[in-house]
Amino acid sequence: MSRAPRQLPSLPPPNQATNFKARLVLLNRDVVLTEQTPQEFATEHELHLFTEDSVAVNREIVFRVETFEPTESFNPAKPYKTRLKWRDFGGGEQSKLLLTPPETVIAELLGAKEELAKAPKRPARRAGRGRSGSRRMEAFRS
Repeated sequence: MSRAPRQLPSLPPPNQATNFKARLVLLNRDVVLTEQTPQEFATEHELHLFTEDSVAVNREIVFRVETFEPTESFNPAKPYKTRLKWRDFGGGEQSKLLLTPPETVIAELLGAKEELAKAPKRPARRAGRGRSGSRRMEAFRS
């Protein structure tokens, strides 16, 4: 008598699809799936979201923005207007096509950089005690 192998309780059944709502493209173009929507993921991780494309980008990455013009050899079905370019960790050039016009992409990226620059990175340090010493030393003075 043969018995069917048991499924481990922690693993989902093989035919059950996970409810992925977004795809993350890392610097080197590796892909990771998430169960969050692009809007939720962008908000949680403080990314800048291009709503027309549902594409979120890290504000700290340096991007180049180019106007996209289809060619005879590459004419996509969607009316892309912008090519967003960046360098991966190995120095290779990566890119992503966007529907958002290049002027809007530039304005939004510059605006996001300005917001990032305005926000303090860490709380301001308290002024030092100077020559009078620390608070513990003040307690010993009469």
